[in-house]
Amino acid sequence: MPAVDCSVVALGGGHGLFASLSALRRVARDVTAVVTVADNGGSSGRLREQFDVLPPGDLRMALAALCGDDEWGQTWAEVLQHRFAGDGEMRGHVVGNLLIVGLWEQLGDPVAALDLVGRLLGARGRVLPMSTTSIDITADVTGLVAGDPGAHTRVHGQVEIATTDGHIERVSLDPEPVPACAEAVTAVRDCDWVVLGPGSWYTSVIPHLLVPDLRDAVVARGARLVVVLNLEAQPGETHGFAPEDHLAVLRDLAPDLTVHTVLADAGSVADTEALEKAVLDLGGRLVVADVARGDGTAAHDPARLGEALAGVLGGEGR
Repeated sequence: MPAVDCSVVALGGGHGLFASLSALRRVARDVTAVVTVADNGGSSGRLREQFDVLPPGDLRMALAALCGDDEWGQTWAEVLQHRFAGDGEMRGHVVGNLLIVGLWEQLGDPVAALDLVGRLLGARGRVLPMSTTSIDITADVTGLVAGDPGAHTRVHGQVEIATTDGHIERVSLDPEPVPACAEAVTAVRDCDWVVLGPGSWYTSVIPHLLVPDLRDAVVARGARLVVVLNLEAQPGETHGFAPEDHLAVLRDLAPDLTVHTVLADAGSVADTEALEKAVLDLGGRLVVADVARGDGTAAHDPARLGEALAGVLGGEGR
């Protein structure tokens, strides 16, 4: 797959960002990940509470995604992702999370520590937090009060929001306003392309647009913004969403946001006309391609996604 001579900043978190980074490192000259940092569950949540640090899990996954395909890269990716078993206090912790937190304590600088981990791994890109401030996500949710479906309930925490049985009306960050990581803002301003998504829409994708300086930088790059849509609606967060509904959330949150391209999987689009209209409302064009693994899971195939992104980043069809 031919590489495209461009720099790309990918925004997101979790498995969605892992997918986009796994694709982009194959096709772009320079890749930077800007990662959501509001996770409050699992190993990340435990370390965050115990050491008063940023949750390292999504940062770790981004670093693993940027590891090369050679023996060194794949060995370190596996080590970084290794989760302890057993019945003791270490059960559930991940090696990469502990490494990152240890370097944060030693260096006292989250960005410098992540850069050092990247050098150790030979990562093909840089990983940055969207903010170096500890934050939480809250949501206004309807449909949780028996007999009053329109009543609003406040839900706190990324895990709680991701698994809610209600309908998410809006999300916000606590505290507000959240200061952006300066290096992340600079990366967005200076890159050739910005890629937003895929991922958990309300807890991994949208939070970047809730950080004022980062939002302004993304909006300013609209002519070079690519949105990668999810393969399916996510139980809890986006239950019942069609692809165009994801774009409506972006438009409502950032009315001045424009895009260059929206990339969707061919098997995920039921109403092409409705999706094309939503894309046009954002000033962009729709590209539909086979980017799913095709194994029955709702996961992007890195090679297929990389090929589709290469076509966009390289200017095909513009």
